[in-house]
Amino acid sequence: MITVGMPKALLYYKYGKLWKYFFENLNIKTITSSNSNNYLLEQGIKYAPDEACLSLKLFLGHVSSLIGKVDYILIPRIVSVKKKEKLCTNFACIYDLVQNTFNTKILNYNLDVNKGINEKQAFIKMGLELNRNYNECQKAYLLAKKKANNDFNIQVKSQVFALKSSKLKILLVAHPYNLYDDLIGKPIIDYLQKNNINIIYANLYDDIKKEYECSLISTSIYWTYNKDLMGAITHYKKYVDGIILLSTFPCGPDSLTNEMIIKKVKDIPLISIIIDELNNDSGLITRLESFIDIIQMKRGITNG
Repeated sequence: MITVGMPKALLYYKYGKLWKYFFENLNIKTITSSNSNNYLLEQGIKYAPDEACLSLKLFLGHVSSLIGKVDYILIPRIVSVKKKEKLCTNFACIYDLVQNTFNTKILNYNLDVNKGINEKQAFIKMGLELNRNYNECQKAYLLAKKKANNDFNIQVKSQVFALKSSKLKILLVAHPYNLYDDLIGKPIIDYLQKNNINIIYANLYDDIKKEYECSLISTSIYWTYNKDLMGAITHYKKYVDGIILLSTFPCGPDSLTNEMIIKKVKDIPLISIIIDELNNDSGLITRLESFIDIIQMKRGITNG
């Protein structure tokens, strides 16, 4: 049986379930790398170019951990998922970066809606490369897409209950690959949960009104995933007591959009946290403690 390795970093946190369901439907075994840890980061730093962001460095560490354990490592090349929009260039270049860095077989699909290559076409082509026929690949994709969408919708609906809670609520704004990573976002999630704070996740957001909600902060941003986060801020900010912006150093799109958010969103406590490879938990916790104190004081004054 063919085995495909999936690095648990970057796009895994957005498309991981879709990938898993697709390969399951084609009777192809998958192996996912372990959760992020300091060793994987050290390996990623060794292979990464100097200008790479922390998220990309971690990704390369995950890739290195799968070498020799699988037949292929899944490395998609995704340029655009919506017309007139783009993703960060990292997602377009990681295939070439991995190919030129490691001696391993790569399973790849290209997705570029601006050039007429949609997700369904990309997955079918990938399945054909694994010696499955067209009908099998099309059926596998459609079933996987439906199941992954259902999973996401359940998560979005479950967050509605958290919004109705009387507890302190903080909107955590980050790309999923930063938000749910054990080294980047998990320490923040753990701390907030330990302090009985309801976390509202910006990625759990039905983006049907994204264009309008994002435009209230910026009309010029064209990075899809950043537009999603900006729309989520507009959508959720009236329900929460504070906002945490979380990004990794030195992310270009995040550095620009976070500045826009800070300048435009002034009616609610907000903090920007940037994680790099030298980050330590004690400094992070100190900042979070101070931020929560500010929110609690504001809420106390508001409530009389």
